[in-house]
Amino acid sequence: MTTPFGGTRRGSPSGELDLVELSGITATGHHGVFEHERRDGQPFVVDLALHLDLQPAGTTDELARTAHYGQVAELVHGIIAGPPFDLVEALAESIAAEVLGAFPVTAVDVTVHKPQAPIAVPFGDVSVTLRRSRP
Repeated sequence: MTTPFGGTRRGSPSGELDLVELSGITATGHHGVFEHERRDGQPFVVDLALHLDLQPAGTTDELARTAHYGQVAELVHGIIAGPPFDLVEALAESIAAEVLGAFPVTAVDVTVHKPQAPIAVPFGDVSVTLRRSRP
């Protein structure tokens, strides 16, 4: 489908959605199974891909017609810095559920990085990625 500006649209009718991506949302969290992780905290970094139809926002130039990525970032930052989870998987699930509940997105990909995980060998990063969508 051609947009009013001459480009092609990734949204329907093909069913493929557009993306808003946020990367590197960072906060200190107290997540982990070890007492020192909960006590001392460590940095967590979150990347998101928000799947939604951007044509309404693109053609009307109205912020209300899209997911406000500044508000998404603030929500995610608050979850990272909020009450602790034992598992990074649970942190990712919480972020996905909150984003789906608060913003007009069809699906969200969440990657949680734990770059200072307590691993006894040299490593670059540990991350968990999941995709959740509306039923």
